[in-house]
Amino acid sequence: MVACASNCGGDELTKKLDKIIDPYRGNPGGLIQVLTKAQNLVGYLPKWVQVQIAEGLGVSLQEVYGVITFYAFFSLIPRGRHKISVCAGTACYVKGTKMVTKTLRDLLDIKPGQTTPDSRFTLEIVRCIGACGLAPAMIIDGKDVHGRLEPELIPAVLEQYA
Repeated sequence: MVACASNCGGDELTKKLDKIIDPYRGNPGGLIQVLTKAQNLVGYLPKWVQVQIAEGLGVSLQEVYGVITFYAFFSLIPRGRHKISVCAGTACYVKGTKMVTKTLRDLLDIKPGQTTPDSRFTLEIVRCIGACGLAPAMIIDGKDVHGRLEPELIPAVLEQYA
């Protein structure tokens, strides 16, 4: 990706980002709120967004980058329309996290942390989703829990997110 001083998102996207920044302009305390709204707008936080936010809030680019890389919620790379979070908590791990992950890797042809070429799915491994009784489990889009997974069930689950 090309690093831009500004305006890599196009005029319309840049203007929308300015509207997000405006209520917090010159207020470094609004950084997390602005980053959250910017990521919702753009889908991730590329360098041009970081630069625009840093300039708007009056903070260093390093501070913006530091916050983005500290919190797992923020992403520096484009994510898919659907985020698959495979649980690697103790119960899920014991009952088959490795099998679930292998099946997803084979079906989607990506590794954890990657996004499918069609931007449909992003795959990640998380520590726990709080569904121990459904182990092994995964959660899609932060809300749809799928549990007691077997390799043959996973394709049908993915089809629900066309």
